[in-house]
Amino acid sequence: MLAIGTDFYADSDRGRQRRGNEDSHFARRPLFAVADGMGGAQAGEIASGIAVSVFEHGLPEDQEASCEERLAMLVQDANAQIHELSRSDEARAGMGTTLTAAYLDEGELAIAHVGDSRLYALRGGAIERLTRDHSLVEELVREGRLTPEEAEEHPQRSIITRALGPEPHVLVDHFTHRAQADDIYLLCSDGLTSMVKSEQKVAELITGSATLREAGQTLIDAANAAGGRDNITVVLFRIVEVDSGSADAATAGTSAETGPGEHTMIGSGAPTASEVQAAVAAAPPPTAQAPESAAADASPNRRVPRSGPAAAPPKRRRGRRARRIVRGLLIAGVVAVPIVAGAWIASQSVYFVGTDDQGFVTLYRGMPYELPGGVSLFSVNYASGVPVATLSPKVRSTVTGHKLRSRDDGADLVRQIERGTLVGQEK
Repeated sequence: MLAIGTDFYADSDRGRQRRGNEDSHFARRPLFAVADGMGGAQAGEIASGIAVSVFEHGLPEDQEASCEERLAMLVQDANAQIHELSRSDEARAGMGTTLTAAYLDEGELAIAHVGDSRLYALRGGAIERLTRDHSLVEELVREGRLTPEEAEEHPQRSIITRALGPEPHVLVDHFTHRAQADDIYLLCSDGLTSMVKSEQKVAELITGSATLREAGQTLIDAANAAGGRDNITVVLFRIVEVDSGSADAATAGTSAETGPGEHTMIGSGAPTASEVQAAVAAAPPPTAQAPESAAADASPNRRVPRSGPAAAPPKRRRGRRARRIVRGLLIAGVVAVPIVAGAWIASQSVYFVGTDDQGFVTLYRGMPYELPGGVSLFSVNYASGVPVATLSPKVRSTVTGHKLRSRDDGADLVRQIERGTLVGQEK
């Protein structure tokens, strides 16, 4: 199984000649994006910020759309938001931004792209540009009216032909690239590529670094050393092979085979007393009428039929017993329904972090167990792309501990895991 490594890097630098930074980036495994804003008076900063904010809750749920199509949907959503704000606020009229995003899904990298920020793939030391610049000089190069060398020094090289914001609709390039283990991917704004113009030089700076963090800082330093005329944003991530057996071992105990009437646990350990109390707090206590039918059947005055072919119970007694059984079942149902309903209502106010069936870190709403009859007290709130097998033992134990949390606390924990900033076990 392929996954994003934990040593990814993301940072943005103002450069040496700009007063502010209009670049924005998003880096939460398995989703990464870079946006380069334009518009001045902080409008570009706002546009790029809106562009990356649409990824905050992951890809939209749409069973009929592919991963790359859902990624493109978010880019279209960002375009609509930026365009609407530019129309409603005169100070931000004409603002826009580039946006390049990548999402790893089961070994395939879904890509969505608008503008002249770029996505590169490094495989076996060779670098390949995966995106096509939507810029004037790029169009002229494709038409054969400029050479790539002439395009690098062309006075109109900063003019882009497609961006988010200027129009109510935008054409989004989206496609899928087959990833391999040990691939390194680079997303960057043109503040890097306009200064470090040789793609081979970019590859050498990355492969010559001991870590992706060192590589990212080296690229930013190189762009600044060359003049730093624009904001510089660099995002680097590596594809790693995760042993599916390791993932299974890491999630051992995340489910249990149970007999009739037992609880099925997402994680090891039984629910605490406080959890059970919270689940049934809203339910009324059982009434004393529930065992009535059993007591009546045990009465010493009950007639016992004789053995033999003619020994059939009197029809009157059989009908009376059936009515008592039905009444007992109805009473049990009246008692059970509020208990189940109360448990469900109580469970929806808490969240916990665990893993899904494929071993990915997931935020659940509810409590980590099921009631008899297959009534789940949890549902998926957000599924990350981080395999639990890639985490350190301390962080893994935090995930499999299934501590009950508020939604904000649970979401913050998942964000830290996605960003690789959670390094220890919670107390």
